[in-house]
Amino acid sequence: AVVDEGLLDITRFKTPDPWSAFYAKEALGVKTWDIYDNVIGAFGNAMSRILSIGGDDATNNKPENSAQRFKPMVRFVGPFHLKKGETATHKIDIPQYVGSVRVMVVAGYQGAYGNAEKAIPVRKPLMILSTLPRVLGPGEEVDLPVTVFAMEKKVKQATITLTTDKFATAINGNTQTVSFNAIGDKVVNFKLKIKDALGVSKIKITAKGSGETTSETIEIAVRANNPSITDADEFLLTAGKNLNTTYMPIGISGTNKAYLELSTLPSINLSQRLNYLVEYPHGCVEQTTSSVFAGLYINDICDLSANQKAFIDRATKAAINRLKQFQTSGGGLSYWPGLNQADEWGTNYAGHFLIEAKAKGYSLPFSLLDNWKKYQKQKAQSYVSNKNTAYYGEDLTQAYRLYTLALAGSAELGAMNRLKEKANLSAEVKWRLAAAYAILGQQEVAKKMVYNIPATAKTYADYYYTYGSIERDDAMILETMTLLKDNNNAFLKVKSLAAKLGDNYYWLSTQSTAYCLMAISKYAKLNGNTSAIAADVKIGNESITVSDFNRSKYKLIELKNPNASTAVKVTVKGSGNLFARLVKQGVPKAGAETDKFSNLELLVNYKTLAGNPIDVSNLEQGTDFMAEVTIKNPGVRGMYRNLALSQIFASGWEIRNQRLDNITYMKGDVPTYQDIRDDRVYSYFDLGVGAVKTFKILLNASYNGTYYLPGISCEAMYDNSVSAHIAGKWVNVRKQGAIQ
Repeated sequence: AVVDEGLLDITRFKTPDPWSAFYAKEALGVKTWDIYDNVIGAFGNAMSRILSIGGDDATNNKPENSAQRFKPMVRFVGPFHLKKGETATHKIDIPQYVGSVRVMVVAGYQGAYGNAEKAIPVRKPLMILSTLPRVLGPGEEVDLPVTVFAMEKKVKQATITLTTDKFATAINGNTQTVSFNAIGDKVVNFKLKIKDALGVSKIKITAKGSGETTSETIEIAVRANNPSITDADEFLLTAGKNLNTTYMPIGISGTNKAYLELSTLPSINLSQRLNYLVEYPHGCVEQTTSSVFAGLYINDICDLSANQKAFIDRATKAAINRLKQFQTSGGGLSYWPGLNQADEWGTNYAGHFLIEAKAKGYSLPFSLLDNWKKYQKQKAQSYVSNKNTAYYGEDLTQAYRLYTLALAGSAELGAMNRLKEKANLSAEVKWRLAAAYAILGQQEVAKKMVYNIPATAKTYADYYYTYGSIERDDAMILETMTLLKDNNNAFLKVKSLAAKLGDNYYWLSTQSTAYCLMAISKYAKLNGNTSAIAADVKIGNESITVSDFNRSKYKLIELKNPNASTAVKVTVKGSGNLFARLVKQGVPKAGAETDKFSNLELLVNYKTLAGNPIDVSNLEQGTDFMAEVTIKNPGVRGMYRNLALSQIFASGWEIRNQRLDNITYMKGDVPTYQDIRDDRVYSYFDLGVGAVKTFKILLNASYNGTYYLPGISCEAMYDNSVSAHIAGKWVNVRKQGAIQ
């Protein structure tokens, strides 16, 4: 093993000594063996030890277009066999590296063990070391410093050449020359301009001189400065009314996506709503579940490409593994990873997804579902109603819990009967409980429960405890209607929900979106238009025939070149109506934002570490400062729960993680949960009536250049009427001592 000594020092890693380990004195103990893992089917999570049936690509959770910015100096080779008296030499390629490595060799043969180590400086006569920020954004300018090392006297001169790609360009030339009178190092600076495109830029630096050549390639992600926007045009087509239009991209190059949706049922805005779930940045237990729940059923009603199926499969497996992190010792799932208290609705919702995913063939982490069942049974059996049960959603939570247990094959019939006999149950609770009876095959009991009761959900007085909405509850009612084969009323419900999903400007929370898509998908799989309508589609020079709407009710056609304008033509064949929708997605250029406030006050101040105001529009490199964000609940809407504060910082600024640096002098409020990433911080918290909270993030102006500082926003994740946004702006980081 050849490893950077700095990495080893972090954990005080010692070269392994197998002799000491194997020949250490041990207390007398009892050793046991079993063949449990080798029994087929007994331990499903360990099947990978016995069989390999593909799907291993799902373990690669590296997002698309992500750059490998920091390549550690770690190499591991072997094992090798060396006969007595023999000598072997190994050549090991290493990345561009300046420093010291430890070479470690561990050997063993027939009970004899040994090890050896040696610290070795790594150097060549000519070496380079360069640095850039963790990410960059379109339109930004950044200095690229390259340190050139002359490690031997023979190196008198070196020419440094910069090679860029489609994402960046060198402003003041891409070649510089340095001279050396003695062994030492010098710094040359290149200036880069980032183009209006997103992806992973690979910038190569090459140095040549005195017969020596060395090179280094930097990968850096060019990320969006603004959130993605979506626009859509909707058409109702018949045999006499065809579609002839032109698609125009709405975002910068590399960010655009476009889909043509065709269906015989009312449009549910499938691509836009799914995209919203996938790109939603916050990852609590509810949103982790919502991001993939609908994907379990989309393939049942829509023809997906191989890439789309693979994406859904990877995302589903990643969500299942992530949900394990939310499970508490009692078996329930907390709202955020690491919290001790289970969230009852989140436990229901995530468990519902896990059961459905298992039924679709996905493997679950060992004991995840078993422990969840134990928690659900204990809660179901100990449930006691009180006078506030309707307000807090406790009766609906219990009904949903009983439904999930029935779905999992562990029904609590006694608890179901007790809840059924409770007086003054809401219509939503009756519909949900009826679904549990229907799953158990007690159709008549279920039908009797919902006979002559409202089939429309009530307006929410307080949605925080179940993260619900009218639409979410209507989708639950639709799910029950589908189970009871009440097709006429179910179709009316589908039309109502589809109208809201199809409206670009109708806001739905993540759970409401996911549950509506799921419920409609379940209905559409069993029902729908049986007409013989078909269509000829021409997108640019590509021609596609679309038919067989009996098998898949929704057709989703992705435009292959969404960054260019494209002619789109749809010719309808047969009789009946065909709903068409041309969906456009993209990220606009930075600078078009405005401040917006809705039932929430948001103030952002930048200060020195001493607490004095500082102008961040023109900072000197190396300056430490803090972003201080104050959020106030005006008090007109009551308690705010589940607020999300999103802070994305300028590329040239580095976030100093206070938890790692052990910084205690920055007094501020502590969020319920905080997610710190390369260039952004997400903070989650509740805010009482009239309450004020202040959050502080320590920053450093690290890289010379001109950058866009994205806007800061705070929103209630389940109520779009509570939000605030402060627009972004351009900022500059200048060299120390430079005056601008």
